Amino acid sequence: MAVMASTANMLIAFQPNNNANLRKLQPPPSISSSLTTPRKSINSTTLCKATTSTISTNDSSLASTITELQETPSPPKQPQPDISSVWRKLHGEDNWVGLLDPMDPRLRTELIRYGEMAQACYDSFDYDPYSKYCGSCRYPREEFFELLDMRHLGYSVSRYIYATANINLPKFFRRSRWPHKLWSQHANWAGYVAVSDDETTKKLGRRDITIAWRGTVTHVEWVADLMNYLRPISPEVACDDPEVKVEAGFLDLYTDREPTCGYCKYSARQQVLAEVKRLIEKYEDEEVSVTITGHSLGSAMAILSAFDIAETGLNVKKENKSVHVSVITFSGPRVGNLRFKERLESKHGIKVLRVHNTHDMVPKSPGFLINETSPEWLFKLAQGLPWSYTHVGVDLELDHKNSPYLNPNGDSACAHNLEAHLHLLDGYHGRKREFESSSGRDVALVNKDCDFLRDEESVPPAWRQDLNRGLVRGPHGRWMQPDRPTLVHDHPQDTDLHLNQLGLL
Repeated sequence: MAVMASTANMLIAFQPNNNANLRKLQPPPSISSSLTTPRKSINSTTLCKATTSTISTNDSSLASTITELQETPSPPKQPQPDISSVWRKLHGEDNWVGLLDPMDPRLRTELIRYGEMAQACYDSFDYDPYSKYCGSCRYPREEFFELLDMRHLGYSVSRYIYATANINLPKFFRRSRWPHKLWSQHANWAGYVAVSDDETTKKLGRRDITIAWRGTVTHVEWVADLMNYLRPISPEVACDDPEVKVEAGFLDLYTDREPTCGYCKYSARQQVLAEVKRLIEKYEDEEVSVTITGHSLGSAMAILSAFDIAETGLNVKKENKSVHVSVITFSGPRVGNLRFKERLESKHGIKVLRVHNTHDMVPKSPGFLINETSPEWLFKLAQGLPWSYTHVGVDLELDHKNSPYLNPNGDSACAHNLEAHLHLLDGYHGRKREFESSSGRDVALVNKDCDFLRDEESVPPAWRQDLNRGLVRGPHGRWMQPDRPTLVHDHPQDTDLHLNQLGLL
């Protein structure tokens, strides 16, 4: 005998992927519509109102029809403050003297802003080995910030950066488990170049070109893959001092290319230099800055590319007008030796601010035994050795044990987490000052990809998930992985022209 249940309304609350655009749920879409519609980000809790249907004892499954999708409003985004009169100081003109302790609120806002641009590399990267697009960016370049709910930044992406997977850094490169469906045999998406729009440029006091490098998605394990020996940066990067040396794996990642692959037929180095040159020429009559950011391995790429931009002379415009180049990194490793540091800072005047958690192990590598913290006599004696490293720039040290929201016994992956660094920045006011949130930044973001918050916060670990692992129902009701808009190589047509002018082809 069939038992009939009266129609009732159920209110279901769930937390969707921070970077997925959930459209209004409708009857199963046709293949054409499901394959071409992008997915936008929803940062707030989404409420679905479902209506239960008649339940029969002859049918063991409960059929539910989604009748309505309602979105709660996203929290207001902080507008970009006007820093047009002080931007040079905030970007290291005086090496951040007097701005770090106590923390200048405008500098804090700048650091978090660039940290979010680095975090966008993680939030948009497809690291799912069960996806045929594993290793690529989830979103089209033209809609990158829109689909990440970051339009308030006032930037647009001008170029994606790809790196070849031919080198020995397996923790950085991700591949699909479906080898017959790989979008590329050799490439991984490595970051992007973006430029500020007109309105934001007025508030910033200059046209800002930002380069954001993706780090590793496996937290701290990648350090074990480093070759851990120094190699002359020349001839890969033109430098007349043969004693300037950097970690060999970083240099390979930056300069290697695969001529048979459309995505990485140019090295990451060539892609970045060509785009920076193109943008500086495009905004020739404006004041321009280049700001480079990255987390973890992306931090090393940021410092390398800043050195390269200066060494190549891209930071000098016509009539010897200089382009201010600064680097803001998070939880980055050491990159090179003392001669590299001296040339970067003294000869080229590159300003680097390194933000890190004192309990994180990555900034202590490579050069764990011999580095800038070693006794002076030992450090000088070891300069010729291939494992004598030193950090560059100015250091801003944070401590996660000062935050009342974080588990003081969090593991190494938690201590390395970028969202945790941004949380700590939000509450940092000086070395001997108590933690106090300055902007009300959502603490739940810390647990987006880790388990770092205290249980009292009631935020589940690693809550950022794809709805149904990215599967959708096809026209016949079968679950399938939809195709994305065709991935294009996206190299500007004038890339060869700019590289030829730089002598790089």
